Amino acid sequence: MYDPTRLAALVAVAEAGSITRAAERLGYTPPALSQQVAKLEREAGATLLVRSHRGTRLTDAGELLVVRARRVLDEMELARHELAGLTGLSGGTLRLGTFQTAGTHLLPPVLSAFRRAHPDVALAVADYEPPLGIAAVAAGEVDLALTHTYRPATPVPVPSSVGVEPLLVEELVLVTAPGHLLAEGTARLPLTELAGQPLISMAPHHPPRQGVEAALARAGATPAVLVETPVYALVCALVSAGLGVAVVPEMVAATAATPVSARLLEPGDLRRTISVVHRADVTVPAADAFRALLRGAFGRAGRHRLAGRPETRGRRDDIL
Repeated sequence: MYDPTRLAALVAVAEAGSITRAAERLGYTPPALSQQVAKLEREAGATLLVRSHRGTRLTDAGELLVVRARRVLDEMELARHELAGLTGLSGGTLRLGTFQTAGTHLLPPVLSAFRRAHPDVALAVADYEPPLGIAAVAAGEVDLALTHTYRPATPVPVPSSVGVEPLLVEELVLVTAPGHLLAEGTARLPLTELAGQPLISMAPHHPPRQGVEAALARAGATPAVLVETPVYALVCALVSAGLGVAVVPEMVAATAATPVSARLLEPGDLRRTISVVHRADVTVPAADAFRALLRGAFGRAGRHRLAGRPETRGRRDDIL
């Protein structure tokens, strides 16, 4: 039985007229594409291409196989569409909600993978700052939403029609301007060392952050600047400018657009959990497929270890 990938390679060479042009079309290197054709020739037991400095031409055996290969590939594509129709992945729109950090640093590669696997499904992405994504899923405004919760915090009520699947847990870390006294050393910094420090206070009235803000207040950190809306990029920019220190998720510190130093805290019980919210009472095939991709992507994201890295500017390989 002939390998469909090699049949597609032969058809591409036949249509392009050369190995080089076909390789560009398929995303191969010319040597790799030549190997695919050579393997197909061994499977067929015949020479399929004649190569020259002017390009390539099909032999009689190559002409015959290309005709059959086109039919095979057309049937396989038709089968893909028909199977997608049976599973609900041949059309429609997958509606996603996300918050800023995940939408910028974690969601794009998952969206790309989903588009490659299910090109007929349209994608719509909307901004829902947690915990608003939960209500949006429950109301049917979106099919899935990325959300987060912080610890310590008051639990957010979740309707019975909604399921919440944790994807990634990360610690909160201290960020300071580079060269700040608290940035020195690689050991965890006791939370009590923040007593008297000017704090960039991160939306203390925002439900997910209230428990964290309370813990910082108990440690004696003094609010210096209040950021009324939960925009971590602004928080890190203010920290970088020397207006104070802040406590942010590891992912935020690792992807900061402005120079900041990051340090782990002791105890390490200030955390953020990123989760995907979905309908528990309705099956949406596209949403189920996307959740499976999220599990794999967030599993690869792992945990961020910032100790020993005094300055962080946002390296993507720390995240994915």
